[in-house]
Amino acid sequence: MRATSRRRFLLGGMLAGTAGAAAGVQSALAAAPEPKAAQPGGGVNGPTFREASTVDHRANGFNPTEILRDFDYGRVSRLPDGRVQREWEIFAADEEIEVAPGVRFPAWTFNSRVPGPTLRCTEGDLLRVRFTNGSAHPHTMHFHGIHPAEMDGVPEAGPGVIEPGRSVVYEFDAQPLGLHLYHCHVGPLAEHIARGLYGTFIVDPKPGRPPADELVMVMHGYNTTFDAEGNQLYAVNGIPFHYMHEPIQVKRDELVRIYLVNTLEYDPINSFHLHGNFFHYYPTGTSLQPAEYTDTIMQAQGQRGICEVRFPHPGKYMFHAHKSEFAELGWMGFFEVTE
Repeated sequence: MRATSRRRFLLGGMLAGTAGAAAGVQSALAAAPEPKAAQPGGGVNGPTFREASTVDHRANGFNPTEILRDFDYGRVSRLPDGRVQREWEIFAADEEIEVAPGVRFPAWTFNSRVPGPTLRCTEGDLLRVRFTNGSAHPHTMHFHGIHPAEMDGVPEAGPGVIEPGRSVVYEFDAQPLGLHLYHCHVGPLAEHIARGLYGTFIVDPKPGRPPADELVMVMHGYNTTFDAEGNQLYAVNGIPFHYMHEPIQVKRDELVRIYLVNTLEYDPINSFHLHGNFFHYYPTGTSLQPAEYTDTIMQAQGQRGICEVRFPHPGKYMFHAHKSEFAELGWMGFFEVTE
């Protein structure tokens, strides 16, 4: 879809007090018509983000602010050899969620949220993921990492496609250390991912990392017209503009570690830019040494990396995709730094 047609879906209005930072967005919104309701093959309709309106997080069943620091370590036990075993129950479901005020999207979810739960373990752990398909559509779980072919979660290997109502157990060792992801791998692959079937998978190094305020940020979009040509909305952790309404709270001089994952479909490149600060960047998180010190990084779909930053000054600092169109369509927010 052409950029000009996508901009006709621009969402307006931010929280009172962010007008200055959002002035460029507001000027672009002036000529945008009201959107129409999200329906397969259709457009969108109903209220927008104008006048600081927000979605109903309670009705959605998840809140992007809570997703930031929600790490699922699974059910932990010890094997006879002393090794740690972690077990999770993951289910797929068809869920209608409100992605913008008055705009509902027929999502496919892991554990009834977008993105799915953040699964976290330590290198060398034995992982057992029991996946149950409660959706009306066939699905799988494919984990990025190192594992046997029969655990790859693709239609051509192992248990293959998991039909509605069926369950399977994926079992493999946690390796390599780093920041990874998981997603459905059933075709059409782009649609199964774009509908919401993705999540973060963290394998911590055995020595651990330095203590930090840790945050998960999953970048993605919504193709509300279902034309597979482009997205009309962009977001981090489920809801466009959420962190404009609820800035991410961090402390001055405290180490902040961001697990940044790009699951965006229909656009080849995404990016992350932080205002007024620089961060150390660890691509894929597989090295304990940073690759660069910067304020902007780019990620292709499926790429991810760890950003570590200390904010030396209090105040509100914007972050967003360094592609203006993505920012204007929801991919922007604030860190609020306090003493």
